[in-house]
Amino acid sequence: MIDFPQERAQTFLTQFRTLVECESPSNDPRSLAASARLIAEIGEQITGIRPHIRTIEGFPHVHFQVGTGPRRVLLLGHHDTVWPRGTLASIPWSVDGDAVSGPGTDDMKGGILIALHALGALLRHAGEEQLDGVSVLITADEELGSPTSRPLIEELSRDAEAVLVFESGGPAGQVKVARKGVAIYELEVVGRAAHAGVEPDRGVNATVEVSHQVLAIDRIGTPDGSTTVVPAVMQSGTTTNTVPAGATVGVDSRAITVAEQERVDRELRGLRSVHPAAELILHGGINRPPLEERFAADIFGRAREIAAALGHPPLEVIRVGGGSDANFTAGVGTPTLDGLGTVGGGSHADDEHALLSWIPRRVELTASLVDSLLRDPVARPAADDRLRRVSQRRASLRRVSP
Repeated sequence: MIDFPQERAQTFLTQFRTLVECESPSNDPRSLAASARLIAEIGEQITGIRPHIRTIEGFPHVHFQVGTGPRRVLLLGHHDTVWPRGTLASIPWSVDGDAVSGPGTDDMKGGILIALHALGALLRHAGEEQLDGVSVLITADEELGSPTSRPLIEELSRDAEAVLVFESGGPAGQVKVARKGVAIYELEVVGRAAHAGVEPDRGVNATVEVSHQVLAIDRIGTPDGSTTVVPAVMQSGTTTNTVPAGATVGVDSRAITVAEQERVDRELRGLRSVHPAAELILHGGINRPPLEERFAADIFGRAREIAAALGHPPLEVIRVGGGSDANFTAGVGTPTLDGLGTVGGGSHADDEHALLSWIPRRVELTASLVDSLLRDPVARPAADDRLRRVSQRRASLRRVSP
């Protein structure tokens, strides 16, 4: 088992502050470039490995690779945040007892450092030769849905033996073994404009039509909430005295299984207009397949045994509705465990924080888990044609009503 000495914990805290104070909103290329350079510098200090910054459509993804051998274990995180530049003025870095606060502390500047310090500890413990094939990928667009990093994530994870993801853990240190799959749609209604006061009967009212469709969409989810289909942002019309010629409604869908994702997709594509002259156009589609629990079960079993041997609190699991890049790695069939980052709370909120007491435990657990996986890889779950089919899909546009 690999421990995390106190002197390294102090170095971690210094680096943590530096990363948090380097603001990195997803939509700011200059800030992301500075953040990537900083991660490269800090990561090289920790591991001795000079990373490659792979910039795709302006998004800089930082890739550390040990050796040149076949892919073994991928440690995965992201350095972009939801916070705009200037957030530090209202939510500054601060340490209050066990809690470290500031934008990105829990999601996921701390998780980046946990992964890098775990790799550094392993390199000191086992040496580079034994870690040949281990890599760390820190992406720059996860908060946007990973539009440019997804192919890279899938490339690096497809042939790997295991993937560990450093999103934050549960409030009591739980790891994440299941995430719902995510699908994002926009339903567009095409009507016909007319003067609302003079000849409204000549129009095809898109506001009325989209209202019918919202009620139909709302019925697609399951009563128990395991599959959610939520009509969200809606827009229609131009002026009060004009019959609306157009309307849109955004739809967020989450599902535990691939079968449910495909059912929702079929039902949305099967919507038909109530007004015979209205046209429906469905944009979007399945964004992330689910992280099904079978992909995490064996790694979690190993992690729980290691945590007990390290003297950590009993390791438990949670299942969450939000997606992460773990959905993509499980989607290509690779055993995946998520939630190995910081333990804290308030992600995407002004009380975002990480707990210092959990950081050494997470570094020790990660390092020991990677060491174990290299010695004895977990079994790869059986191939699933439905999962492969969903994983290969990309957002689409299709006319769903003539």
